[in-house]
Amino acid sequence: MLNLNNAPIFKWNEFPPIPDQNGFAGSFSGITHGMLMVAGGANFPDGGLPWEGSKKAWSNKIFVLESPGGHWKLVGNMPEPLGYGVSITCPAGLICIGGSNALGHTSTVWLISYQHDRLRITKLPSLPYPLANSCGTMIKKKIYIAGGLKTPSDLRPTNAFLSLDLSLDTTGQGWVTLESWPGSPRMLSVAGTLDGSFFLFSGTDLRKNEGRSERIYLKDAYRYTPGGGWHTLATIPEAVVAAPGPAFVRSKAQMLIFGGDNGVLAENAEKLGVNHPGFSDRILAYDNTTDTWAEIGKIKTVKKDDSASHPNQSVWAPVTTNLVLWKNMLVFPGGEVRPAVRTTRVLAAQKSPINLKLQSNENN
Repeated sequence: MLNLNNAPIFKWNEFPPIPDQNGFAGSFSGITHGMLMVAGGANFPDGGLPWEGSKKAWSNKIFVLESPGGHWKLVGNMPEPLGYGVSITCPAGLICIGGSNALGHTSTVWLISYQHDRLRITKLPSLPYPLANSCGTMIKKKIYIAGGLKTPSDLRPTNAFLSLDLSLDTTGQGWVTLESWPGSPRMLSVAGTLDGSFFLFSGTDLRKNEGRSERIYLKDAYRYTPGGGWHTLATIPEAVVAAPGPAFVRSKAQMLIFGGDNGVLAENAEKLGVNHPGFSDRILAYDNTTDTWAEIGKIKTVKKDDSASHPNQSVWAPVTTNLVLWKNMLVFPGGEVRPAVRTTRVLAAQKSPINLKLQSNENN
């Protein structure tokens, strides 16, 4: 008899790696006219670590993958190097909201599309102020973004909650400031949308400790319903900071969050260095009907013997990347696999045939 508790939820695979020696974290990614797009992001070109003196560099490159079995194409450049903003896929292309680069944080919003070998970049209404490390998603034709940092030197994140209605004429249109959630300000949260509501999961607050900025890993969660305000949800089993977003809608009542930084090793990251084991590989499910959480599986990882010295030879659970739905698969392009270490790998997850059969049986 098949053990339902051990039945695989997803079948894991990989797409061609992003064509860069180190890979990128914080890239914008989404779909443009049926193709997968990855733009910008940042890495440490010398492969070093920031606490050892390595300098972060931002990219302006725009890559497109036309099919899962194809090859990445460098199709152009963003108007400026940029990363760590919010990615929104809409029918017209990939919307890149805010973010940061070597000069600081930005309020710019770009719509990038690629079709018939032509790259087109259009400027949309700017944010009311610069924001990076925010989260966001779209409900119908309205974009919602939450939290983030206004400047690199801010002592605390913001509790900003903003919306932009894409159905309105963009001439003179701007972002609307909405009522904030009842919890702490935060950045690097995971957004989600289900049944017309916006969900805000986890994130990190900041505080000063002995002259250094220290993260406070949050496990709270909230739901916002337009016209109905905010509602506090059940506490998450562990923090899911910088987990790929937005959350994946698995059913009419359930959303999944893949991995994230739970903060357990945060204080020892520098000490662990290349021996850091990476971030959480847990797949957590939130049930909106029962307001409960459960662990339902693991992200596939493959740690080889040389993972410390050659991390890109191994498969890790990434953070600071997006979850993109493409070709009936969940795609995780690049990201950070241990502190300051990027990956070129592009993970892909597809609902397991066994899982589909079980769901069918459950629904009978």
